[in-house]
Amino acid sequence: MSETFCDLAKGKCKPCEGGIPPLSASEIETLLKDLNGWLVVDGKLGKEFKFLDHYVTMTFVNAVAWVSHSQGHHPDLAVDYNTCRVEYITHAIGGLSESDFICAAKIDRLTEL
Repeated sequence: MSETFCDLAKGKCKPCEGGIPPLSASEIETLLKDLNGWLVVDGKLGKEFKFLDHYVTMTFVNAVAWVSHSQGHHPDLAVDYNTCRVEYITHAIGGLSESDFICAAKIDRLTEL
């Protein structure tokens, strides 16, 4: 694995076209410590965010879209009235990469504002 950032949210996603191995279980465990409430389930890094109402939820979804576009790394989103589930996986390698964790940290920063 390449050098990890002390503050994942300040990192920049690296394009991945495959050809590298997914993160190991120990690397995932280490990076999870830098995130708040994210879990790895079925090989995906995910978290559910809850909001006051649909308008705030959709505002969050649009902010996630902006982060995703700027990083070139896009999550799967499941949106309900006042919740949004965000899941990351690097499809090109069939597992998790550092970019998944960088984007997750950036998404967490959205909710700190």
